[in-house]
Amino acid sequence: MDLDAYTSAHRGEWERLERLAAKRRLTGHEADELIELFQTGSAQLSTIASTAGESVAGERLSVALSRARLRFTGASDNPLRAVPRFFVLQLPAALYRLRWLTLAIGVATIGIAVLLATWINGDHSVLAALANQADLKKLVDSDFVDYYRENPAASFTGQVWTNNAWVAAQAIAFGITGIYPAVVIIQNAVNVGIDAAAMFAYGKGGVFFSFVLPHGMLELTSVFAAAAAGFRIFWAWIAPGARTRSRALAEEGRALFIVAIGLTISLFVSGIIEGFVTPSHLPVWAKLLIGAAALLAFLAYMLVVGGRAVRAGETGDLDEADRGATQLVAG
Repeated sequence: MDLDAYTSAHRGEWERLERLAAKRRLTGHEADELIELFQTGSAQLSTIASTAGESVAGERLSVALSRARLRFTGASDNPLRAVPRFFVLQLPAALYRLRWLTLAIGVATIGIAVLLATWINGDHSVLAALANQADLKKLVDSDFVDYYRENPAASFTGQVWTNNAWVAAQAIAFGITGIYPAVVIIQNAVNVGIDAAAMFAYGKGGVFFSFVLPHGMLELTSVFAAAAAGFRIFWAWIAPGARTRSRALAEEGRALFIVAIGLTISLFVSGIIEGFVTPSHLPVWAKLLIGAAALLAFLAYMLVVGGRAVRAGETGDLDEADRGATQLVAG
């Protein structure tokens, strides 16, 4: 193929393509013409590339085609523009939808922990079966408090944060099984119940609450929300309603997995409190006040900001354009 002759024969079409691609507004006829020239130009570029390889004419046509493509496909959104929507609409809406299930899981967890601690304290043989008296005395007198104070605050914060965030993410990711979130909740309840029983048995109940509540209020609430998200995904699979099972899973999975991102932030805050506030020598009332303030901020975000987002029609899912078609329709 004679590239110069081919270029000369189609130069008018390519120049017209460039002019239409650069034009600010297009009429209906011009839009149709642009699409037709784009399709023709794509075939011509393929011909040039396969016969002449790299060339000035081919590169110029490629640029014109790229500009034309943007006219009828649109440029991608600035990712930074999605950040406000994520934090003001998507995340709080997803958390708000979990509010009652989060409350139910919290009540169940606390109930199991209280019943277990009461049972252990009511039967000394059970407490003795958990550990010998020397080990229990060591736990109460030093190990329980030393857990929070034996490592530098910054490294301890990072350790508890990554561990808790990983557990929360797993509770959501494996929520479809319906088993993993339950295991997380039961393990938390059992651990809290056993520690509380040992501390109360030796008259250190006040120490237990002063070292658990400051960070535990926000930390446990975040774990409850993660388990709630996991159970919601499981329920979407079990009872999809009018939706197909695959569609229900896709919608709930997209909307609720962003909860894992949000809880990473709340668990980071609780990790800071656990690393710097809980082991500090601040008055107990000051520690509890800091922990309560963090929990109230989280609840306000979930209930107030989330409620406003849901009333505005937000579910936490992606925009329609981003999530794609949900079903095929005729017409």
